[in-house]
Amino acid sequence: MSQAVKAPKQSIYTFQFVLLCLSGFLFFGSFNLIIPELPNYLTSLGGEDYKGLIIALFTLTAGLSRPFSGKLADKVGRVPVMIVGALVSGVAALMYPIVSSVFAFFLLRFFHGFSTGFKPTGTSAYVADIIPVDRRGEAMGILGFFSSMGMAVGPAIGAWLASSFSLNVMFYVSSAFAVSSVAILIGMKETLPHRETLRADHFMIKPSDIYEPRVFPAALFMLLCLYAFGAILTIIPDFSEHLNIQNKGLFFTTFTLSSLLVRFLAGKASDIYGRVPVLKVAALLLVVAMLLVGFASSQSQLLTAAFIFGLGVGAGSPTAFAWTIDLSDEQHRGRGIATMYIALEIGIGVGAFCSGLLYQNSIDNMPIVFGTAALLALMAFIYLQFLLDRRPQTT
Repeated sequence: MSQAVKAPKQSIYTFQFVLLCLSGFLFFGSFNLIIPELPNYLTSLGGEDYKGLIIALFTLTAGLSRPFSGKLADKVGRVPVMIVGALVSGVAALMYPIVSSVFAFFLLRFFHGFSTGFKPTGTSAYVADIIPVDRRGEAMGILGFFSSMGMAVGPAIGAWLASSFSLNVMFYVSSAFAVSSVAILIGMKETLPHRETLRADHFMIKPSDIYEPRVFPAALFMLLCLYAFGAILTIIPDFSEHLNIQNKGLFFTTFTLSSLLVRFLAGKASDIYGRVPVLKVAALLLVVAMLLVGFASSQSQLLTAAFIFGLGVGAGSPTAFAWTIDLSDEQHRGRGIATMYIALEIGIGVGAFCSGLLYQNSIDNMPIVFGTAALLALMAFIYLQFLLDRRPQTT
């Protein structure tokens, strides 16, 4: 009796996927390029007491725009949503050089947040359309690899441009990255099968457009763990300066590069062993990293913490997004992904704002700032280990 021959796995390395990865690299490089220099830039405008709002306002807008981007991705198309996000990033970067007051700076940060409210939502929905279910974790890991490359080179390039040339040159290069991302997206094939013409009612948001209950477990995990990311973005530039690290982008580059080491493997592991086991490991890595940051007293200790933080982020991010796609209803993937991103933005925004309040421009407060982040990551682990509904889930 002849045995059935297994069909070969469908390749995920299509031309469209390669373009998506390249676009992600440029987009994440664009807005991360300016992050390390923004605290000093705000200080030069007289806003040194409001550093926590640099990331908080950015993520607030991103969170507010998620229901719109999710609905538009499901109705109008994935590609238009991605183009709008990348275009906003390019325009915003060009406007920083003309900002002359603290109020104008935060108004611009509020506008800039629309970029991450749109581009990643469209990207994740696009991946769900073109990648087979049994390789989603792997695909998200690869996509995350290129996005993380942008996050890695962006801060280092930005800090170098600011010190070697000027802040304005840094902002112009950031804009060029975003515009290049738009150019790639324009040539991509739309994957939404039944597109609608943009109408006014697409901007009418109902409660059901804001929250997709099916993805709650993944969203809660992301909210608890991404508090740490908000704290890192807000406090690390000052902490690096305190420890005499001249390039304030070095921490960001270190953790991003370490995340590259595990993104592909973690995503693939989640396809084989399940999303939850990988996420539990990621949460514990974040706990360790936050405690190490909080008590770091030298450059080597801080960069060791950055390396472990990157491992946690690299393992958790692609797995959480693959899990979100698994849990989402096929007809409302955009909404499910938007719900995840809303949780992500809340986590980062609250982390940025609260860490700024706890920090109070005093290095002595580092243990409490990052101890809080460690506690929340530990809560994420406890939720997955003991409180998660154990009804059958997709891998």
